[in-house]
Amino acid sequence: MTALRPARLAPADVLRVGSAGLRSRPVRVLLAALGIAVGVAALVAVLGVSASGRAALDRDLARLGTNLLTVQPGTTAFGGTAELPVESVPMAARIAPMRSVSAIGRVEAAVYRNDHVETGETGGIAVFAADPALLGTLGGTLRDGRWFDAATSRYPAVVLGAAAARKLDTYRIGNRLWLGGRWFAVIGVLQPLPLAPEIDNAALVGWQTATTYLGFGGHPGLLYCRAVDAQVEAVRSVLAATVNPEAPNEVSISRPSDALQARRATDRALGGLLLGLGAVVLIVGGIGIANTMVISVLERRAEIGLRRSLGATRAQVCLQFIIESLLLAGLGAVAGVLLGTAGAAAYATAQAWPISVPVAVWSGGVLVALPVGMLAGLYPAVRAARMTPVTALATP
Repeated sequence: MTALRPARLAPADVLRVGSAGLRSRPVRVLLAALGIAVGVAALVAVLGVSASGRAALDRDLARLGTNLLTVQPGTTAFGGTAELPVESVPMAARIAPMRSVSAIGRVEAAVYRNDHVETGETGGIAVFAADPALLGTLGGTLRDGRWFDAATSRYPAVVLGAAAARKLDTYRIGNRLWLGGRWFAVIGVLQPLPLAPEIDNAALVGWQTATTYLGFGGHPGLLYCRAVDAQVEAVRSVLAATVNPEAPNEVSISRPSDALQARRATDRALGGLLLGLGAVVLIVGGIGIANTMVISVLERRAEIGLRRSLGATRAQVCLQFIIESLLLAGLGAVAGVLLGTAGAAAYATAQAWPISVPVAVWSGGVLVALPVGMLAGLYPAVRAARMTPVTALATP
């Protein structure tokens, strides 16, 4: 007599049987999948925002370059503030791999919207004398108006940084500002400069204008130096001695692009914390699936007993509930990927960043959720498989 062999379920039958429990309890499925969806959405959103931030940084650095060095006075041997020589700009320009050099100098003056504003209410706006080559060296652009030329560098004209224009509520070219006790005409407004944030909150006047009308002594307060890309470190090593040969130790040199990279590293550390929180939410979602599956097994004991009595094996019953939990996790993962991508895109748009959510992030969100769903459904599936037909059918 030939022994009977249990029938094998085709893949389509496995999916149909596994999805039966989901179709019969849509509200419970929605609530259980919500936990997974929130966890996956948090993971995708954090990774998407991080990727968009890196894309924005790459875009800015490609436009502004990583070959910019800044030179400013350090401290003297006695702890006082040093001073750069008046000839700092032409001296730095003598370095062979140097592409361009420009400077700004602090002017002891205040700028106001009009002559009726109380003294001291400057909003923290600084006044700088600006070298005509400054805009080209920084790779900056104008929101409106014009930059200093041979004529406007000699007369009472002012160009505003992006933040300064916002604080003064002055964007119209030709408006007048009360600067250093006299009227200056606004001839331009700059776009933000990521590599020179000190200029965003400043009012810039021509170098000769500052000397003639505002008592500027001609000593640069900050030099901006563009070097050949391959020679940045070589230029950096000789820059202090070239700018101030008598006291090179009183010169401070920095690379603004390094500060941007450091800020992004800080953002990545915060992103790691948010990823950890997203993982916790994902685990909580898995616990929700496990709870749903346990309740499902208890409610469907009669169905399990009937299937076992009709010839279903323990493995087939176990597989049924594992497939059900995987489908539940998969639905939550897909919803989470969509929500997380939408959130990352909204944040990137608000920050004027390029939207960059790698495909690996989408697939990773699903691949992370499926093992969680499988582990969550494993215990209920094993519990269902262990039920004997008699016990399952006898339970009310």
